[in-house]
Amino acid sequence: MPRLQAASIEKAEIARFSRHAEDWWNPDGKFRPLHRLNPLRVEYVRDQVCARFRRDPQSRNSLKSLAILDVGCGGGLLAEPLARLGGHVTGLDASSETIAIAREHAKSSRLDIDYRTGSIEALAKRKVKYDVITALEIAEHVADIDSFLASLKKLMKPDGLLIMSTLNRTPKSFLLGIVAAEYVLGWVPRGTHQWQKFIRPSELAAHLEKNGIGIADLTGLVFNPLRGEFELKRDDCSVNYMLTASFP
Repeated sequence: MPRLQAASIEKAEIARFSRHAEDWWNPDGKFRPLHRLNPLRVEYVRDQVCARFRRDPQSRNSLKSLAILDVGCGGGLLAEPLARLGGHVTGLDASSETIAIAREHAKSSRLDIDYRTGSIEALAKRKVKYDVITALEIAEHVADIDSFLASLKKLMKPDGLLIMSTLNRTPKSFLLGIVAAEYVLGWVPRGTHQWQKFIRPSELAAHLEKNGIGIADLTGLVFNPLRGEFELKRDDCSVNYMLTASFP
């Protein structure tokens, strides 16, 4: 794995995810929760983007020709569906092992996705701009949230959209996101998350506002134990949440 020097890079986090790179596309493996979340993540991103750019969300090419950057793309769980919907997708991740898996899977799926290893700060220096930037389940793993968001801002087109998801810092998220998910149910490896790095929506909003970006939508992701699946709920952001933001 190449040495990356950037304020947002948390080396221990990169090493942890690199160790499990081979498991990205195993629906019953280390990334099982993301596989279960993914249909909702894709639905939320698609609907928010279509509302912004006046597209038909039911169209098979609803994201046609839009330049999309998926930050912290991992093995490509989100990047691939966005590419299938017609988006011109760039996937960025700090783990070279993970990017190798993403490239291999995209090739076998006959999808043209531009996967890159590197930091968000380095990409921002290239002065490229995107219509849509997704940064899902990554904010709680970065070392410097301000540097991370400042770089995202530089990469957004003036009418662009930023879509993020992360974990709220509440007693409930500690019980469900760490105790239950890591120690009781074993959904993710122990040590995957640090509760003190979870971010309250008000805190993330303040960080975004410092960069001139405002929140347009805030929606919770809630696990329904009776149905055994996740649901989008606007009135419950106590554990997981997604948000859409843009320039005023």
